[in-house]
Amino acid sequence: MKIFLNKTVATFILLLAINFVHSQEVLSRISVSGNSFVKEDGKIVVFRGLNTSDPDKLERQQLWNKSYFEEMKHWGANLVRFPVHPTAWKKRGKESYLKLLDDGIQWAGELGMYVVIDWHSIGNLRTEMYQHDMYDTDKKQTFDFWRTIGKKYGKNTTVAFYELFNEPTTYNNELGTITWEQWKELNKEMIGILRANGGEGIPLVAGFNWAYDLTPVKDSPLDVEGIAYVSHPYPQKREKPWEEKWTKDWGFVKDKYPVILTEIGFCGPEDPGAHSPVVSDESYGDTITNYSDEKGISYVVWVFDKEWAPRLYIDEKYTPSRHGKYFKKKLQSYKY
Repeated sequence: MKIFLNKTVATFILLLAINFVHSQEVLSRISVSGNSFVKEDGKIVVFRGLNTSDPDKLERQQLWNKSYFEEMKHWGANLVRFPVHPTAWKKRGKESYLKLLDDGIQWAGELGMYVVIDWHSIGNLRTEMYQHDMYDTDKKQTFDFWRTIGKKYGKNTTVAFYELFNEPTTYNNELGTITWEQWKELNKEMIGILRANGGEGIPLVAGFNWAYDLTPVKDSPLDVEGIAYVSHPYPQKREKPWEEKWTKDWGFVKDKYPVILTEIGFCGPEDPGAHSPVVSDESYGDTITNYSDEKGISYVVWVFDKEWAPRLYIDEKYTPSRHGKYFKKKLQSYKY
């Protein structure tokens, strides 16, 4: 018996097949080569991405869905960063939170975007004292988180990066003290746990002063292969002109190692949630993106949310804020 399909039905089936194949495509594993990120074919990759807000927050607001990811892709992102707050991880529960990550990683991968999983605490992991209760964690929870991530997503090539600890700070010693050598040992412990549990992605190591200062790397880098360093150079961390100070504080690291700025952004003093160190204007946007592009430094803009500051959009239609207008245009200007 012969079965005949009309052209419309045949075309529809073909499109479904193409979409299915596309959804099953696996992104190339990202690794470190010298001071760069590279794909499996050796091609250098520079990331320009967007931070989500905490997936737990977005899910509770019914915003953790594929359309949210499609909008980030439309804005030009090739990388998305998931800030996982320790308290949200604990309150929701491991299995429930992993389901959120499963979905986000799948949507990102289907759209050709890589993922940073970020343990979003602010404070001093050595003394286990933090800037706010929402960042409370301890070494056991932190180490177990990375054991879990290594086991669950270690071979998932969409998960390119593991940001070990968002923003280390002593808050002018109000949170106790920690030396660079002590911080190095904690990071090496986390990296060891990740890799022993199958983590094949790139560990990201932040500096002090709320992840701004990488000056200790000059004389005492981590003796670990295949890692990258993080800075969060918000505009008020230094006064203008910025470039020479950035080079001294963190930019020099790119001479030898990969660097990724996992949080950048600005807002005007009149914008909701305006606070130090993010208040500035478009001149900061021009300077930080030009500086990064000239050096091949990757960056991720904070934050794709309409409430957290500096917010990138202002309503459910993803209408860009002032800061959002700048970075949407900038991210869409890159050709990959």
